[in-house]
Amino acid sequence: MAQLSAHDAPTTHEVVRERGRGAHKGQQTRAAILEAALSLASQMGIEGLSIGALAEVTGMSKSGVFAHFGSREELQISVIREYHERFDEEVFRPAIAQPRGLPRLRALVKNWVSKVATEIDSGCIYISGAVEFDDRPGPVRDALAGMVLLWHGALEKAIRIAIDVGDLRPDTDPMQMLFEIHGLILSLHHDARFLRSPGAVERARVAFERVIQFYALGAAAMPAGAAVPSGAATVGGASAPSAPI
Repeated sequence: MAQLSAHDAPTTHEVVRERGRGAHKGQQTRAAILEAALSLASQMGIEGLSIGALAEVTGMSKSGVFAHFGSREELQISVIREYHERFDEEVFRPAIAQPRGLPRLRALVKNWVSKVATEIDSGCIYISGAVEFDDRPGPVRDALAGMVLLWHGALEKAIRIAIDVGDLRPDTDPMQMLFEIHGLILSLHHDARFLRSPGAVERARVAFERVIQFYALGAAAMPAGAAVPSGAATVGGASAPSAPI
C-alpha cells in the first residue's frame, strides 16, 4: 500500500484555508436560510416559521436546516435579530448622521415611516409579532420586545437631545411624545396594510408634523392629570435598554 509522504501531506496553511472555506460556506448557507425565513415570517408570521417549512422553501433537508439553528425557537429568535439588524441599517444608522436635535429626530421618524410604507405587502415583524406574542411569555417574546424597546430607547434619547438643544419645549414629556409617534406608526400600518387606504403614508407624515409643532411651539395647557410621568419602559419589570444616538 502506498504511503503518504511528508511532502504530500497538507500544510497547516492549506488546512486552515480549507476550514475557512467551510466556515464561509456555512455562513452563506445560514444567510440564505435567514433570507427565506424573513420572507416566510412576513407572510405567515413568526409563529408560522418551522424547520420543515424552511427546508421545503430552500430545498434543503430538515437536518440541514436544523444544523444551523438547533431548534424552531432559535430559528425564530434569529429571524427577529436579523430583522432588527436590517431595521438598524435602514432606519437608525442613516438618521444619526443628521445634526442632533430636530433634524435627527425627523430623520428617524421619516425613515421609520418609509420602511413601514415599503412593508405594506409584507408587514412589519415588530407590529405583527406583537400581535402574535403579546400574551405568550417566553424567549421569543422577550427577544422581540427587547428589540422594540431598544428602538424606543433610541427615539426617546433623540427626543431628550432635541429638548436639551432647545428644539423642543423644556416641559416636553419624552415618553408621551414617543407614545404619540408610535401611535401614528401603528395607525399607518393598520390603514395602509389592512384598509389599503391610499393616503395613509401622507397622513402619518402630517400627523408627525403636528406632533412636532405641539412640542416645539407650545399649545393650550393640558387638562389636569392628563400628562403621564416620564419613566423607563419595561418588559417583565426590567428596564428597557438604551441605544446610542
